[in-house]
Amino acid sequence: MFVLSHKLDFPATHYADHNGLLALGGDLTVARLQLAYSRGIFPWYSEGEPIMWFCPASRMVLFPEDIKISKSMGQVLRSKRFRVTYNMAFEEVISNCKTIDRSAQGENGTWITNEMKRAYIALFKLGTAKSIEVWEGDTLVGGLYGVEVGGVFCGESMFSKVSNVSKLAFIHLAQNNRYKLIDCQVYNPHLASLGAQEIDRDAFLEILRK
Repeated sequence: MFVLSHKLDFPATHYADHNGLLALGGDLTVARLQLAYSRGIFPWYSEGEPIMWFCPASRMVLFPEDIKISKSMGQVLRSKRFRVTYNMAFEEVISNCKTIDRSAQGENGTWITNEMKRAYIALFKLGTAKSIEVWEGDTLVGGLYGVEVGGVFCGESMFSKVSNVSKLAFIHLAQNNRYKLIDCQVYNPHLASLGAQEIDRDAFLEILRK
């Protein structure tokens, strides 16, 4: 197991263990986060744990042309009930992702620590982190955020307060013609139903390098 110092560097990604864990420690400075994402590495840990850096052997991704839109979601897209915006309420989106109740999905607590929240807000202020918001009237009811690396969008988290609105944000992201790939990190049946698939780490890193 590699333990990072404050030196700005990471071990080669093939050293990650069978769970994808590559290294511990370091910090969440803007420079380190930008370096991590450029190499396909992301932080994932809980409050009270050391910072953990991951690069899984199998990467869940969506090629935008593969997006699957169900009949019911097509009706939602055509309706005028919701309004979608970009980068208008990043701090609200990440705050909701941090605090939303996910017990219905079998998840407990949150991995978005206060330190991580501050770090991604700093990335947003530099233009590296992005958000998509879904509004019902003037109320924020869903959205997602992530980190932009060239033509790849590295998704971090999403939330819904109304049924289907996180899917709505994800579909808008896939259809905006800005990204050649959306990184979903690890397998998720919710995203698989929308067309996401697992690819080999080396294939993902090659796309990222290009």
